[in-house]
Amino acid sequence: MTATSIPGFDHSYARLGGLFSTPQKLDPVSDPTLIFWNRRFAEQLGWRGDPMSDPQQLGALAGNQLLTDSQPIATVYAGHQFGQYNPQLGDGRATLLGEWITPSKHRVDVQLKGAGPTPYSRGGDGRAPLGPVIREYVVSEAMAGLGVPTSRALAAVATGEPVVRNRIEQGAILTRVASSHLRVGTIQFFAMTRGGEGLESLVDYAVARHFAESNEQPIIGGDAKPATTLLEGVCQHFARLVAHWQVLGFVHGVLNTDNALLCGETIDFGPCAFMDHFDPEASFSSIDRQGRYAWHNQPGIMHWNLAVLAECLLPLIDDSAETARHTAQTVVDRYPEIFHSHHQSWLAAKLGLDTIRESDAALVQTFHDALATGKLDFTLAFRWLAEWANDNLEHSPIPELFTPSESLNRWAQEWRARQKTNNGDQSLIATNMYRVNPAIIPRNHLVQRAIDTVESGHIEWAQSLVDRFASPYEWQAGDDEWARTPLEEERVTRTFCGT
Repeated sequence: MTATSIPGFDHSYARLGGLFSTPQKLDPVSDPTLIFWNRRFAEQLGWRGDPMSDPQQLGALAGNQLLTDSQPIATVYAGHQFGQYNPQLGDGRATLLGEWITPSKHRVDVQLKGAGPTPYSRGGDGRAPLGPVIREYVVSEAMAGLGVPTSRALAAVATGEPVVRNRIEQGAILTRVASSHLRVGTIQFFAMTRGGEGLESLVDYAVARHFAESNEQPIIGGDAKPATTLLEGVCQHFARLVAHWQVLGFVHGVLNTDNALLCGETIDFGPCAFMDHFDPEASFSSIDRQGRYAWHNQPGIMHWNLAVLAECLLPLIDDSAETARHTAQTVVDRYPEIFHSHHQSWLAAKLGLDTIRESDAALVQTFHDALATGKLDFTLAFRWLAEWANDNLEHSPIPELFTPSESLNRWAQEWRARQKTNNGDQSLIATNMYRVNPAIIPRNHLVQRAIDTVESGHIEWAQSLVDRFASPYEWQAGDDEWARTPLEEERVTRTFCGT
């Protein structure tokens, strides 16, 4: 396997040693074909090379040859999956090429997902079907456009080889980029499975990489130890991330601790979905039969994940068990308050209110009740409010796509009266509603259509969908097709991990 020149990788995590990762030999594929290349993102990364014109670059993104300076590894971690602890998981079908240093000196992981078996594949083939790769590419880029912290997709490559799951499918490889792939499950592996071996080195590394220059107000004052700094930083990240999911109607679907990144980015889009009509119990994942990870449970589940992290860090928080537990509990107990602050701030902006006052609780609840009982579209309802607040309904395409129920119309009269009591520039508050209420989201039927068209050999429609998600808050000509709710026969009610 030869190397193609694209210097820029570092390997700080690999330098921690063999306890944390295993060197990985890439497994070549027979006939790689480029599906997507994220040129705009590549430019942001300072990536040198273009697989659209360079066969060596294409080969590198398919795992057929090494990029210069890359040292592929697979990392080990554990995790609670649906509440049950699995003592060893790891990168079963992902290979970390290295850490790319961007022009702004930001360090990011570059990973090939679906590049073949690793020591952690647990008997699997380490490959990825085309459908889940397309789903992750489309949804992760849509999330980035929506402003949600997320892993990113740099490229998607068809392997030219079959993947056997419930049926024979086309294989593909995703080039995934994240601030890091350190998870709550990574901490768990060293704290629980390894009995603390390597834990302090891992915590020091995570803090140096993600929390060395935090601008957040510390929860615990004084000279905090690295473990406390880590817990505080992750608490802030988790609360902010889930608050953002909630106001967009995003349902992750598999919020296990191994899918909770310490850097606070969204990862693992296998069974994810955005709500069409509002349902607080929305759950799409085929394996989440009890609704553990339903929309309304997500804030509490991430709080639970944070508590698991805190338990793992206790020995490093303080030598006194009592002091350590008190410190950890203080941080964990702040999560609901931080989540509430972010959630209320976004919700106020989406509703065109200066803030969410205590007296607004009934107004917000009645709004959600009206959406739920009327099975009204979550995204379009907010956009409809934005058009109304800006006196633009007569000139807007939204009324052709969204019909409010009688109860929502009644509620809207109360809402308009409440808006008149706003402090500040009402015109500015109303205009800002367009910046927080998207015109389009990656609706399930759109994602499925993208998968279907690519699987049939046509990528143009899917590429146009991805391109459109670069600016989801702006209404553009022709958006009716992207913004509309699904027809009954298009409705997707179940999503699958695709592993």
